[in-house]
Amino acid sequence: MTDSIDIIRAAALDGVSHGFLGRTGGVSQGIYASLDVSPGNGDDPQATAENRKLAIEAATPGAELSLVHQIHSPDAVIVTKPLALDRRPEADGMATDRPGIALGILTADCAPVLLADSEAGVIGAAHAGWKGAMTGIVRSTVEKMEDLGAERSRIAAAVGPCIGRGSYEVDDDFRKRFETIEPENEKFFRAGAPGHHYFDLEAYVAAWLDFLGIETAEIVGLDTYANEDRFFSYRRATHKGEPDYGRQLSVIAL
Repeated sequence: MTDSIDIIRAAALDGVSHGFLGRTGGVSQGIYASLDVSPGNGDDPQATAENRKLAIEAATPGAELSLVHQIHSPDAVIVTKPLALDRRPEADGMATDRPGIALGILTADCAPVLLADSEAGVIGAAHAGWKGAMTGIVRSTVEKMEDLGAERSRIAAAVGPCIGRGSYEVDDDFRKRFETIEPENEKFFRAGAPGHHYFDLEAYVAAWLDFLGIETAEIVGLDTYANEDRFFSYRRATHKGEPDYGRQLSVIAL
């Protein structure tokens, strides 16, 4: 069954077990069809548990999935053993140097970021929505990797499928948040309707990687909102008036 799972690989992470997964190839039904991996929405818990199993078998076989309770924060943790689903720490980034642990990020428009220093044997994963990205989740994750022996000059990173600029309309107040922090952030916006703008989340996250000195970085460039058959999207579900939405998994393991 794992043959039908959509896995996007990044050339920047070649040689590292990883994958950005889509929404196909699972067992969930209805608005959650079909590879919904979320442990906390309204989907059938047995279905999402099976989907997580299928996802790991397809993307990082032999590894044990660890997730955090994502809260749109700048906080990252070091993972030294697999995290039990009912004891997930509140955080949005992880790093580990332990083989067999698959670091997983759940998204439905936010940007998943996977990172690896293959020489040091250290990997990281970050959940970068606009708030977490703005407050430094990528930096926190890189710093946790450094605590385990990674070096920035060797870290490779990939920014996975997320909402694209053409789908991400925001208002003046949203833009002002970013320009108050750094006026040059205006370059991540283009004009929309009066009082509105389009925000380039993936380019903003990539700029953080560049600022941190991550020289090898790849943007997958797939819009979760626009590709309904391929990805879950919080914003699309909201615009359609759906009561809930699924999440896709991005995962990396040693």
